[in-house]
Amino acid sequence: MCTNRTTAAELARGVVDGLVGLQGVDVAIFPPFPYLLAVGSILRERGSAIRLGAQDAYFEPDGAFTGEVSLAMLRDCGVSVVLTGHSERRHVLGESETTVHAKTRAVLASGLECVLCIGEKLEEREEGRTDTVNEEQLRLALRDIPPEQTDRLTVAYEPVWAIGTGRTASPADAQDAQTKIRRVFADLYGRELAARLRIMYGGSVKGSNAHDLFSQSEVDGGLIGGASLKATEFTAIVKAAANVGPHEAVVH
Repeated sequence: MCTNRTTAAELARGVVDGLVGLQGVDVAIFPPFPYLLAVGSILRERGSAIRLGAQDAYFEPDGAFTGEVSLAMLRDCGVSVVLTGHSERRHVLGESETTVHAKTRAVLASGLECVLCIGEKLEEREEGRTDTVNEEQLRLALRDIPPEQTDRLTVAYEPVWAIGTGRTASPADAQDAQTKIRRVFADLYGRELAARLRIMYGGSVKGSNAHDLFSQSEVDGGLIGGASLKATEFTAIVKAAANVGPHEAVVH
């Protein structure tokens, strides 16, 4: 819930201009709902390959759900990718695992791409439950989702204790958690689909630590929060991802 109409447009232009000619990395930006059309227009005007994303969506196709936004509405605004299960939706706004599942299933069934966010809170990490929490959230969110839809899925591991706190999981921590997430996905869908799954890290990623994080073989990119509100910082992160290049996942 950041920016206004003017600053959202300025930020979008700054990101587009800062990434002109950059190849080898996929980029999406997720403005607040009121600015989707304005930001989408900037992306189209400048012929940018940056994709327009939405921070949330409701799982029903239409109806009397005051205040909610449907996937058809988002598609009509030019959105191609939607976040589900973000930690703030879960832990600030109280979304249940049932709701996260319903939204994830609806996004994928609609033909849009989904970035499913999972991750543990500080007390869960201190109790040694990181892997258990990630596995539970992943399995519950993906239950009954057919394998053919998972090519449109990205998983974002965001340890809640590292979001907006300045604390960051070490590259080794991210690598370890994301290796185990891929194993769970392989158990659900098989090794071939698991090897194709993109797993991103989100948690106080900055230009200064992006290269080290993205150099880990299991870290396929970043879900960027506060640093995305400064065009120069965000473009530095994207360039770090491009410099590292793609990884070839190995499912153990």
